Amino acid sequence: MTTPQDVHSDGVASDTSLQEAARRHLWMHFTRMSSYADHDVPVIVRGEGAYVYDSKGRRYLDGLAGLFVSMVGHGRTEIADAAARQAKELAYFPLWSYAHPRAIELAERLANLAPGDLNRVFFTTGGSEAVESAWKLARQYFRAIGQPGRYKVISRDIAYHGATMGALSITGLPAIKAAFEPLVPGSVRVPNTNFYRAPEHGDDHEAFGRWAADEIERAILREGPESVAAVYLEPVQNSGGCFPPPPGYFQRVREICDRHGVLLVSDEVICAFGRLGYYFGADRYGYQPDIITVAKGMTSGYAPIGAMIVSDRVIEPFLKDTATFLHGITFAGHPVSCAVALANLDVFEKEDLLGHVRANEGAFRATLSKLNDLPIVGEIRGDGYFYGIELVKDKKTRETFDDDESERLLRGFLSGALFEAGLICRADDRGDPVIQLAPPLIIGQPEFDFIEQTLRSVLTEAWSIL
Repeated sequence: MTTPQDVHSDGVASDTSLQEAARRHLWMHFTRMSSYADHDVPVIVRGEGAYVYDSKGRRYLDGLAGLFVSMVGHGRTEIADAAARQAKELAYFPLWSYAHPRAIELAERLANLAPGDLNRVFFTTGGSEAVESAWKLARQYFRAIGQPGRYKVISRDIAYHGATMGALSITGLPAIKAAFEPLVPGSVRVPNTNFYRAPEHGDDHEAFGRWAADEIERAILREGPESVAAVYLEPVQNSGGCFPPPPGYFQRVREICDRHGVLLVSDEVICAFGRLGYYFGADRYGYQPDIITVAKGMTSGYAPIGAMIVSDRVIEPFLKDTATFLHGITFAGHPVSCAVALANLDVFEKEDLLGHVRANEGAFRATLSKLNDLPIVGEIRGDGYFYGIELVKDKKTRETFDDDESERLLRGFLSGALFEAGLICRADDRGDPVIQLAPPLIIGQPEFDFIEQTLRSVLTEAWSIL
């Protein structure tokens, strides 16, 4: 227990008491708890703009926007004030047969921003719930229109779609699924759009895109179109290290879904709200989904929220007679979270953050591209403010690291070294080893330079150690 003498004058517990309490009581997510048996737990206590500060007073550039979340940066008093005002007015009421003004206003605003006829918003409290809700909706939708055999979903290799049992089933990462099997049946995998690992296609991105899209159709035909409900795709696949779509890929997928009566779900939990310079990745790449799932950047992390945004066609059967979508979440569309989301979107408009990303993404890419002269850097890929840097043993052959080497490289050195150098990003090996960057949308050239210089120094040291 924290005692009074362990608390500073600003109300924050001392680092020593925080460390003791964290080791004794806190169970961190996706974390090897044994890692902190003889190491301090990083404790972040404050944020300002694109930076965060730990309990020791050190400053870090938040190069991952928390967890692809903090679009407008930290410490926005106008957003905090909106939360306080709403909590005083109406702290909570459910959306189960009731509505409240902030949920109505936010639903209308999202519908006006979303592409095409995506006019109906079903709120959740996060991304995994949004993904899982969309699968439940697809299943019940097809039952409602007389096609009860459609229950399967198709997603891509290595793609991450969430941690709840349904969303985990859709996820294409065997290593994080095995402990929870058997999972929800009916999830089918197809290749992703990692062009760097597809040498048989030469330099023809369009041909690769046609092949990758056609693999979705082949999967639909193998499973039987009458059994497939939906295809789940991120605009830029996150896991594996930022795989953008090849030219024409999404247009061909849309044609395939239409041909076989399958719903197209654009999982934009990461990619929506400016990450790619647009409110939605579907707008950037010019395709029309039937459902978009969102979360993270909708509030820039100032309160939890998620949603699925649904087309007029998909909700239509639920607007008749006694039809009810048999699904709900206690805190979905929470009044405070909705007020925060509205204030967050006000910041987007006032500061033209989408325009800022589009104006500066070329400079971000060019700055990161300087790292291509390092022998450990295989490819730098991504769009907007969302990049992955794939690390290799041999630049010419594109040979990757084996599991033991990857363990030593990422967890044994890079993660700690980058943090010590003042840069928070992700060193990940859910596919081939990568470093991922997704900073707040407010940064510019000074921060780009710091990211490049820090990565250059740490990666050079990593190569010398290897």
